[in-house]
Amino acid sequence: MTIQPLDRTSPLPLWAQLEADLRRRLDSGEFDDGQFPTDLELTEGYQVSRHTVREAVRHLNKTGLLKRERGRGTVVNKAEFEQSLGTLYSLFESVESAGVVQTSEVIELGIVTDPVAALHLELPEAAELVLLARVRLAGGEPLALDRAWLPYEIAAPLLTVDWSHTALYAELGKIGSPVPNQGWERLTPIVPSPADRGRLGLRKGDAAFFLERLGCRDGRPVEWRTTIIRGDRYRFVTDWSTGARSSLRPARA
Repeated sequence: MTIQPLDRTSPLPLWAQLEADLRRRLDSGEFDDGQFPTDLELTEGYQVSRHTVREAVRHLNKTGLLKRERGRGTVVNKAEFEQSLGTLYSLFESVESAGVVQTSEVIELGIVTDPVAALHLELPEAAELVLLARVRLAGGEPLALDRAWLPYEIAAPLLTVDWSHTALYAELGKIGSPVPNQGWERLTPIVPSPADRGRLGLRKGDAAFFLERLGCRDGRPVEWRTTIIRGDRYRFVTDWSTGARSSLRPARA
């Protein structure tokens, strides 16, 4: 056990210091066997109160790094899939490249109007759109709840596609419609609605990501997508290097 002593003279609360050190140990792979110290072991190891331990562990639970299981206590929540940020990717290809079969269950496939999606697609509010809403499964277990809106004129042929085992971008390519080659994504932690939790097999309080994506082809918006992703099965990573700069910017509408 590689415990870093907590600084009792620091203005940073002890629970926050404990959380930071536990994150460090998780990142180092110390708990790769899935087992995590009990509250009592942490209390004795760090010489802190049980309240401090519970607060640190509660925050790690909220972020999806840990979870409590009946009969096992606190265990490490090991994600099955990782996705690099800052790249154009297909969830279908990401899962299948890991050697796992990705299938879909269609919730809704039809022609709709949606003012929010139309705004992102730079279309009139009443424009007809094709909506494809699916539960995405990896290895037969729910992974994500995916909703994609596309302009009717480029996506109408998709209404007859069998979506059980295929990718949206692959199907766009088959019908000669524009496939995104640029865009942006926004990732937000959320608490899904009861209906969406049920579709994903999540319990109340389980961690989830909310992903918004605008896909463009040479500057023209062709896809607006929102995806709720289970935090216990999927995580996002990014690479960085010295010399590259990033900064805060105003939030997108």
